[in-house]
Amino acid sequence: MSVVQPQGKQYASGLLLKQLVVAWLERRGVSMDDIARLVYEVQQKYIRDLSIAACRESVERVLEKREVQNAVLTGISIDEMAEKGLLAEPLATMLKSDDGLYGIDEIMALSIINIYGSIGFTNFGYLDKVKPGIIGVVNDKKSEKVNTFLDDLVAAIAAAASSRLAHRDRDGLL
Repeated sequence: MSVVQPQGKQYASGLLLKQLVVAWLERRGVSMDDIARLVYEVQQKYIRDLSIAACRESVERVLEKREVQNAVLTGISIDEMAEKGLLAEPLATMLKSDDGLYGIDEIMALSIINIYGSIGFTNFGYLDKVKPGIIGVVNDKKSEKVNTFLDDLVAAIAAAASSRLAHRDRDGLL
């Protein structure tokens, strides 16, 4: 899939940015359905009659937030620059090895979680620790790809979408 990347002020449209974010995630091997399945895993025991469709819709809404779009575009860009050898040492080695003490990848992910409240922190902690589904796939240390930021961003999107669903369920909106 070829994605035309507009320049400058053409990015003003949130929908255009959302489409670009989805395309970038897909380019890195992550689909909306992959993230929706994570949301389902996190919320199925708490929300009666939860569907994958509701989970996907929540992921879609999270990706409409400009802060989320900015974090995803920044994180994927840094991962790709590390992959191409465009970063100086010692940063290049830290990112290529996904150094456990680096931590900036988690900090960027937390900026996404903050949008939906404290429940997102526990959801993120679970996803980051267990690395289920697509998170474990992109976190594979044997891969040639650098996904230091991507795995945490995907976990954060899923955690935020899970939090959004929890709030909507509590408010009787599901």
